[in-house]
Amino acid sequence: MIRRREFILALGGAAAWPLATRGEQQGAKPARIGFMLMGGIESAEQRATVDAFQQGLHELGHVEGRSVVLIYRSAGGSVARLAELARELVELRVDLIVTGATPAAIAAKQATATIPIIVAAMGDPVRDGLVNSLARPGMNVTGGTFLGPELVPKRLGLLKEMLPAASRIAVLWHPRGYGEVTMQEMRKEAADAAHALWLKLDFVPVYAPDGLEPAFASIAAARAEALFQFPSPVLFVERRRIAELAAKHRLPAMFNARQFVELGGLIGYGASIPELFRRAASYADRILKGARPADLPVEQPTKFELVINLKTARALGLEIPPTLLARADEVIE
Repeated sequence: MIRRREFILALGGAAAWPLATRGEQQGAKPARIGFMLMGGIESAEQRATVDAFQQGLHELGHVEGRSVVLIYRSAGGSVARLAELARELVELRVDLIVTGATPAAIAAKQATATIPIIVAAMGDPVRDGLVNSLARPGMNVTGGTFLGPELVPKRLGLLKEMLPAASRIAVLWHPRGYGEVTMQEMRKEAADAAHALWLKLDFVPVYAPDGLEPAFASIAAARAEALFQFPSPVLFVERRRIAELAAKHRLPAMFNARQFVELGGLIGYGASIPELFRRAASYADRILKGARPADLPVEQPTKFELVINLKTARALGLEIPPTLLARADEVIE
């Protein structure tokens, strides 16, 4: 599969759906897919999602440069840039737009009501106004959800099981990580679960990557016993720094994806992010074959991964309960 990493600025293509499979017709131009990235395409942190989407397209018979052309736009970690990127892709008259999460989806939806928008990992698309319902989106947006608020109590319970004596937990969160309603629901779910687990939560906001070090300094000053992180596209891109800062401050940390644990985080539980992007390719395939986003149900993940880094546990002087280790899908030695 030919990989294009340069930005493609040529004009042309159709802006409305449904679409024909033009890439399969002799002499037809390839379909143009605008891909809005939170981080830079060449970064290792971003490549996992891009590669997963490209793999999904390849599995469905698409060849980059022949049946499809990917047009990348990167926000450089800034949510504020998403609206500008969405307008650029609309002006380029792409055939469809792919985004990773709710903030980019909202920006794209505000920029166009006709170009199909596929979102790999939405929070609560109904409450955030992206779709009318999961079964019948009814608009030009569809894709997958990562069940953000719903999994918060499960993650807090796992953290408490790992650290039964802990009582004060710092919650690292990006207030603009997903839609406002989704973030409010995450906070509510966390507060309710913490009350039941006799935990005190300190919510520590991070609005941009340069706020990470000050955030960890304040967490250390407050003497938090562990770290709990809310999902966020920006924080996911910065996962290496977050894992390193958690290790530097000797904070046992619960994350929402295995990628944090692979980089040295202690424990992670959630849906596979690359798998969500691979599944997004199936939406692109169906739309390019004539399906309407309004009629394609939003998918919810059915498989979740519990990953524990035993090497990190030893470095922190922690003994993981055997019952928790036995339930792990993977233990990193």
